[in-house]
Amino acid sequence: MKKALITTAISAATFSCAVLAADDSSMLSASELSARIDSMPEIYGNIQLAVVHDNYDNGPSTLDFADNGSTIGFKHDHEIAPGVVGFLKAEMEFSADQKGGGQGLTDLDEAYIGVKGDRFGKIWVGSDDSTYETAIDEIYNHYEYGTGVGGSYDTGEGDLVQYQSPSWGGLKVGAAVQVNGDSKAGSKSYPYQLAAMYEMDGLELALAMDSNDGNSSYSSSKAGSDPNNENTYGLRASYNLDNLRVTGEYQTRKDVSDVYGVMGIYTMGANTFSASYQLEDFDTPDNLKSDVWALQALHNLSDNMYVWIEGYMYSGDKVYKYTNVQGNDAYTDRRSIAAVGAVYYF
Repeated sequence: MKKALITTAISAATFSCAVLAADDSSMLSASELSARIDSMPEIYGNIQLAVVHDNYDNGPSTLDFADNGSTIGFKHDHEIAPGVVGFLKAEMEFSADQKGGGQGLTDLDEAYIGVKGDRFGKIWVGSDDSTYETAIDEIYNHYEYGTGVGGSYDTGEGDLVQYQSPSWGGLKVGAAVQVNGDSKAGSKSYPYQLAAMYEMDGLELALAMDSNDGNSSYSSSKAGSDPNNENTYGLRASYNLDNLRVTGEYQTRKDVSDVYGVMGIYTMGANTFSASYQLEDFDTPDNLKSDVWALQALHNLSDNMYVWIEGYMYSGDKVYKYTNVQGNDAYTDRRSIAAVGAVYYF
């Protein structure tokens, strides 16, 4: 239900109560009623469902009907002082493919509060996409189901204090620090991220780093699980030309991996077509490599609903891990995924 419908229903209910009141003085004026409606939080959400076929070469092949990230959330902002706005956002995840069984609101996706202004930028605290992720990891976040290939950065999306500057001639800088205090596992730590982003006409450039100083260390079924606190560095360049967007990415972390990626997105009316290639080169004694080709076709049925189909073709040096029929870990050098889904959002 859109906010407009919600506010209309509340307006009607408020007006009816006022008419029934014995004392006419209890009725709200039009301006008071409008102010109350404007002060309400915005309610939004989506239901995302998908059918996914996952096949490991010489291994298992599965078909699953699954939730693909359904959420419901609340947003609100208000003027604290001239030119200064306070805001909040809270977004919860739920499993739309199952009924009962404790499958209600299953997780917290985002929750933060902050202040922003044209002169000083934006400061916010809580759980949100990190500064590094927003600046660099576009290919990882673009697809509906997801390639699973992103940068090897540890700093997560919780316990963050983040800042983003206003635009200075197209240049913005960002910073984030994660506050891991005594209540967290392990010792205190304050991993941080820094980013610079520049936009000019259709060109976008971004450079960012993650200190990876948190309590958790990078681990991967493909690259091993040795502790590593080396910095992650990322570079992204994107260009928009009419209906075409092209993006190139490079991310690196010493003794972990280098990730290279390129993606093209073409919009044609209600349709969007995307294709990408990513290569991950692991810093392991046996020099493992893996890559993935990804394709997407998306069609907007209306302003509130779209359908999509995606395909992923993985290859590499026996880096895709699965459990065999004997219950043991096994690896293959090829994997493919086909997925189709629909999203309704409001």
